[in-house]
Amino acid sequence: MRLFKRSQSKERRAARCAPAAEPVTARATESDPQSDREPVLERPPAPPARRLFGRLRNALARTRAGLVDGIAGLFSGSRKIDESLLDELEMLLLAADVGVEATERLLAGLRLRLKGSELDDARAVLDALKAGMVEILSPVAVPLTVAPGRKRPFVILMVGINGAGKTTTIAKLSQRFLAQGLKVMLAAGDTFRAAAIDQLQIWGERHDVPVIAQQPGADAASVAYDGLQSAMAKGTDILIVDTAGRLHTQVGLMNELAKIQRVLGKLNPDAPDEVLLVLDGGTGQNALVQARQFKEAVGVSGIVVMKLDGTAKGGVLFSVAEQYRLPIRFIGVGETAEDLRVFDAGEFVEALLSDSPEAPA
Repeated sequence: MRLFKRSQSKERRAARCAPAAEPVTARATESDPQSDREPVLERPPAPPARRLFGRLRNALARTRAGLVDGIAGLFSGSRKIDESLLDELEMLLLAADVGVEATERLLAGLRLRLKGSELDDARAVLDALKAGMVEILSPVAVPLTVAPGRKRPFVILMVGINGAGKTTTIAKLSQRFLAQGLKVMLAAGDTFRAAAIDQLQIWGERHDVPVIAQQPGADAASVAYDGLQSAMAKGTDILIVDTAGRLHTQVGLMNELAKIQRVLGKLNPDAPDEVLLVLDGGTGQNALVQARQFKEAVGVSGIVVMKLDGTAKGGVLFSVAEQYRLPIRFIGVGETAEDLRVFDAGEFVEALLSDSPEAPA
């Protein structure tokens, strides 16, 4: 077991590893698989709830534009609330990638209230829609917790396709755990990309986080084994194991994930404690296919939905929740560390549909 470091000149190494003069926000490097830029994160003071809600609301602006503006248009001219209006609302939900199953569930609830004469104005429709959305999302809004006093380390295996945002998520998760006073170690299991190893090592050097790595092209399961062995010996609280981005259709690479799980289990039968699937919210309904394939291959136990700030398809969370019931641990709504947010169903729906920029009381 050893820490592998690519050879480079002293000048280049010093330039890349020197502390930044000012806090620098993170950059999503995985959108460019060849990029060797480091995801550098600022450590901001805890912002007030109102500002956090405003950031979330702004991040969902593109999805909001389709839904909120469209819903407002439905009620122009004191339009009657009837089946025709609900049909048009259905099209708006589908356009936001809420998905067929989740949309049918939402509309069924609205139709029941319409028959009961409960939907007498636009506000009643919007409130009923919010309640239905929260009902879908609440069961999967389950935070990732590390039980106090448990056997260390808590092992997180990161999986997902190329470009979903795994490396950036690892850096932000590490930042979160460090702020909680936990000892973190990373294992650079994406051995297919030398840049992925560099990214983790440079970030680890900046923040005094050990990174276990081997040569590019090495056996990823071996890296994971070395990482867990080292984390156990050093009393590390959290071990995060990176893996190569892969398409869900690449059977050989999916089998490699199963191998990593088996190898980790030889040292600790409970490892990994969490298999965290990173999805790109901008992929829309294709995220459902990824969730199904990764769940079947490696038993995904939690989901992170990234890049919700750059898409009009934020409704995909409802599809994932309705079809797979997998816990949504975090959502990514921006570039800074604080933009990796613990998923809260009520807050998300309020930010998506509220006509007020203020945080709900």
